[in-house]
Amino acid sequence: MAAVQAGRNDMDAERLLEADANSEMEEIKARLRADPEAIRSDSGLLADLGLRLDAANIVDFGPVALSRVAAAHKRESGERRRLEAISQANFDAQARTHASVLTLIAARDHADLAHRVDDMARGRFGLVAGVVAMEGLADVPPGWRALVEGQVDLVLGAGAAWRMGHAPTALGLFDERSSEIGSVALVRLALWGGGRSGILAFGAADPETFTDDMGPDLIAFLARVTERTAERWPSC
Repeated sequence: MAAVQAGRNDMDAERLLEADANSEMEEIKARLRADPEAIRSDSGLLADLGLRLDAANIVDFGPVALSRVAAAHKRESGERRRLEAISQANFDAQARTHASVLTLIAARDHADLAHRVDDMARGRFGLVAGVVAMEGLADVPPGWRALVEGQVDLVLGAGAAWRMGHAPTALGLFDERSSEIGSVALVRLALWGGGRSGILAFGAADPETFTDDMGPDLIAFLARVTERTAERWPSC
């Protein structure tokens, strides 16, 4: 019996607490109805309640928290799509680079190597041309562009390893296709143990394909492959 009575007492206490809470809530509602400006003028309270006041001075009950979650989700989705696009572009570039390496090392001689560089540039990367050039007017391999002594430094800049973007001094490398070139990617070649200087050059029609703020990693890698492949045969 004592236990039953204790349970009843607990239930009565809960009812009293609930009644007090309901009474307090009704009192709050009555105060707000009597003085609605009290909540409209308190921006901190509105924020805590997840409300906002629109330009017409009307309280908008679209929860701020929900809008924040939606905005965060939108940012996250956009960032995820951007990262996915970058990842896919990197994957595609790596795949094309690996295929290009296999193409270059399969060259049968210097002339075939130059042909493969140009074919790779146009067919695999969508460029206007790819060129292998070397200083030395009398003894340049067949299919390569012949440069005068010092022309590599003139085109790239003294001692520079590479150059990207707009380079008027490089247009001559592309002969009859020079008028189609809007931007270039150039990398210095050190051939036959550094005894001969040259350039691996790629030309694009779009001025924005290669810009001076781009890194040369891909082009430099292809230049090293071109060097090693060319050195399989004697220098002319």
